Amino acid sequence: MPPDTETRTSLQATYEGDENRNGSTVAHGFEVITISAGVGNGWTFPPAVLEESLPLWNNIEVFLHHEQLTMPTAGGRDVIKLAGYLSEPVYHAPDASIRAQLTTAGPSGPALADLGAQKLNGAPINVGFSADILFTHQGHTATKITKVLFCDCVHNPARGGAFVRALFQGDPSMTQAQTPSPVEPGAPVIPPISAPTVELEKELATLRTQMQVLTEKTIQDQQMAAFEQTRAQMNAYVLDAALQASRLPEQARTHVRAQFTNADKSVKPFQPSELEAAITAMRDLAASLQAPGLIQGASGTVRGMFSTEDQLQAAVDDLLNAPREAAVKTLKVHRLQGIRELYMLLTGDTELHGSMHPERIQLQHTTASFTGLVKNALNKSLVVQWDLLGRAGYDWWNKIVIPEHFDTLNSVTWTVFGSIGSLGTISEGAEYPELKIGDSPETGTFYKYGGYLGITAEAIDRDETRKLRDAPKELANAGIRNISSLVAALFTSASAVGPTLADTGALFNNTAVTTAGGHANLLTTALGTTYAAWEAVALAMYKQPMLISNDTGYIGTGQRQAVKPRICLVPSDLMGAAEALFIPRWSSVATTNAIATSGIVTYGGVIEPVTVPEWTDATDWAAVIDPNVVPGVGLGERFGIMPEIFIAGDERDPAVFMNDEFRIKVRHYIVVGIKNWRALHKSNVAG
Repeated sequence: MPPDTETRTSLQATYEGDENRNGSTVAHGFEVITISAGVGNGWTFPPAVLEESLPLWNNIEVFLHHEQLTMPTAGGRDVIKLAGYLSEPVYHAPDASIRAQLTTAGPSGPALADLGAQKLNGAPINVGFSADILFTHQGHTATKITKVLFCDCVHNPARGGAFVRALFQGDPSMTQAQTPSPVEPGAPVIPPISAPTVELEKELATLRTQMQVLTEKTIQDQQMAAFEQTRAQMNAYVLDAALQASRLPEQARTHVRAQFTNADKSVKPFQPSELEAAITAMRDLAASLQAPGLIQGASGTVRGMFSTEDQLQAAVDDLLNAPREAAVKTLKVHRLQGIRELYMLLTGDTELHGSMHPERIQLQHTTASFTGLVKNALNKSLVVQWDLLGRAGYDWWNKIVIPEHFDTLNSVTWTVFGSIGSLGTISEGAEYPELKIGDSPETGTFYKYGGYLGITAEAIDRDETRKLRDAPKELANAGIRNISSLVAALFTSASAVGPTLADTGALFNNTAVTTAGGHANLLTTALGTTYAAWEAVALAMYKQPMLISNDTGYIGTGQRQAVKPRICLVPSDLMGAAEALFIPRWSSVATTNAIATSGIVTYGGVIEPVTVPEWTDATDWAAVIDPNVVPGVGLGERFGIMPEIFIAGDERDPAVFMNDEFRIKVRHYIVVGIKNWRALHKSNVAG
């Protein structure tokens, strides 16, 4: 847009065509500012970032008013509010903005055109454009706009969006009236714009019709693109399902998939009959290649060999819903009807005495045992269930600990070495003095946790396979919840101040750090809806002195640890409030909590809120430093972080002899303790 001259005049557009519901007239298109450089909602957008994002602003849909969506979802926007789309974006250097042509379209198009016309004609209405975008940033400065979701017409826009001028000024549906404004003395006067000729009106009517056709075609193209995307997704699902059900070897499935996949990994359009024919052809080819090794003996080539134990383990894994090993995923095996069939096959114990009868065993050439096969399957199922429970939130403690393996069950000493306070000046030829450095030992003891589940001979005879399938689920649940409760109790034991440490102070106290046992890591402030409480805790942890020595004269004299917390532990009651504070969601019409209320810098996207399932106090919360920087909580294991499963099922076992019972035992050796209280801070809020 050319710069203003000294002559001033005001042009007001009125319209005679395309009347809206109120009988007034509307414009057909506008030049608009979508976003400009500067600060919006607490984020700074440099001009270079806007200029780099220029291609992202083409063909962006415009709706009336935001619907508070972070990402577009299927059926997510109200089509009644569709008002147009942006095209031909340009970077306007004089005001460091992105400008684009807005074409009104859709059910709300007339309303948007009417708003634009009234705004440009001087109506005192605060409307403009506001963009929903995704972007990366360093601190509070955007470094790259990665996606433009929408650019909607809103009231009181946040970052520079505005109508610039109406397009198609020569449209016969618009006449121009000139209202002069005061001008400088001696300035030239611009004469009124004359009405268009009849010929021009006809040409513009034709142009208007062509634009309408173009708009409809654009909408049809967008609908077709959405349809093609949906069809591509359905084809991908069909291809995956068909190949999974084909039972072809992995290499054969890869070959078939390549026939229906483009170079960019997208799925080509195909008919189901085409896919079925390709799978059938590959199955016939695979069968012909395998035939020599299966039938012709020495003249054939062995492609792969599996032992009886491999086949049995795969069958037991299938029976107990355990994942197979990768090497036998495609192996075809006999499908066991239940646990009773497996037991009889491997023991011949038809009387259910718990004894082996080799003369009755149907599988003579195997060293596999009933208990060994079942134990392996149950342990694999336990791993799967452990992962599922972790995703459900019971491995929250992984956020604040780094598990350590120990080779013995001796008591564990969690050692935090002190820091050297400062380096003194050494005169030429003088002797170097000894530097004072100490440590703060905290100790922990391994505890053995476990129990057993009993499967009676009667249960085997009744073929209660379901009970055996459920066993690893319950054992995994018990193990992961046990760790969760032990770590959670460090924050809630002893009336919510934690265990007493080696320096004689409670884990959480508000005693000065220059006093023996003083930690100054306990407050009573509620989390609240602003960052005020969190900032106070973060600053206190930042200022905590590092350990030099617990000797008199050195306590609390170390340099600041200069690390702020990254994790906020909360009960389930506070998770909503914590997420509102710390999980950012960019929307240009939303107001950042910190800026609107306290002016404190936002922590959105930096702090991770974590729910502690065992915490029942609805108001207490805690802050934890990243354990990779300052480890605060110690978690040790002897034979693995997950429990081990064993099965006792021999006739010599007392349980089998006395109770006709096969016992599934779980064993778990772990130790939990405090490594460094400086990484932890608690807020016990009065209820």
